[in-house]
Amino acid sequence: MQSICVFCGSSMGSDPEFEKTASWLGAEFARRGITLIYGGGKVGLMGAIADSCLANGGRVIGIIPNFLAGKEIAHNGLSELIKVESMHQRKLKMSQLADGFIALPGGYGTLEELCEILTWVQLALVSKPIGVLNINSYYDPLMAQLQVMVNNKLLKETNLKFFVQDSDGKVLLQKMSELSTKIDSFKDKFIHT
Repeated sequence: MQSICVFCGSSMGSDPEFEKTASWLGAEFARRGITLIYGGGKVGLMGAIADSCLANGGRVIGIIPNFLAGKEIAHNGLSELIKVESMHQRKLKMSQLADGFIALPGGYGTLEELCEILTWVQLALVSKPIGVLNINSYYDPLMAQLQVMVNNKLLKETNLKFFVQDSDGKVLLQKMSELSTKIDSFKDKFIHT
């Protein structure tokens, strides 16, 4: 994967590990030569990962809708800042530029982005690996909810196979690398579920 899109909060959250891990991931992308694709803001976890990647010599591409440029405070120090008209255009551009996706902690926006890209993979619109960096069990309730959906036969168990999760960033990147070689073979199983 030469580029990874990271979905994360425009706030720091209450757990110091969120910012620490976001900064570590930005530096790790730079070290590995992975371009960071993200929402283009300079505040919160978005700003932390971007600043860290840039500070370590990495490439960062931000994508932000014009109407959010003021609210999320567009980061003007990026390698490239792409301004678009809508959230839909933002997510489409992210999916076009990224070879994979990682969700860090965040709120409604992060959850919506994660769920949409999961749906796109399920519908075979995208064949790229998705990772959930489960810092201090932040995403445990979501993982439990997905199992509730499976138990209630509203989600097929096989649909859980196109994303991976881990609490360790290095392990997650390795799992995503392994998943990227298998995900095309899953596509036919997802599209009709």
